[in-house]
Amino acid sequence: EEIKMRATFKVLSLLSICVFAFYAHAQMAAPGADSKALWKFITPDSPYTEWGQFSDHQGMQDGNAPHGVTHIVFANGIVLKDESSLPPYGSIIIKEIYNAAKELAAITVMYKVDGYNPEHGDWYWVKYTPDGQAGPEGKPDGCIGCHGPVADNGWVFVHKFE
Repeated sequence: EEIKMRATFKVLSLLSICVFAFYAHAQMAAPGADSKALWKFITPDSPYTEWGQFSDHQGMQDGNAPHGVTHIVFANGIVLKDESSLPPYGSIIIKEIYNAAKELAAITVMYKVDGYNPEHGDWYWVKYTPDGQAGPEGKPDGCIGCHGPVADNGWVFVHKFE
């Protein structure tokens, strides 16, 4: 009887550790407005290619300047949880940009960080090379100027929030 109780305790302990580890990974918080930490978060820590897509913007889509000939958009669960509400803090929207040969040319990120940039929706923008080197980041005039006309839609072009 004592052996059964010990075995049961070990199984329950192991199960508890597994559940905690899964929950901790699922709840992993994104970093602040920091391009290196964000790249680590969206690639090995919480691979963005495993995230979802907006219901009205699936797969490869035609693009336009400055975001290449075609693109694929990924979004984290925070923004996809309610596609009818404006993006809450913690939302991350990633656009893979492809050239005419359908080769990945760049990865652009919009990340909504509480208090980061209130005048412009609190969005932090960064453009990465395919290998993760950050280019323009933070509050680039080009991003802000282009997305400004859709400020009433959460600064987002690829999905209409109702």
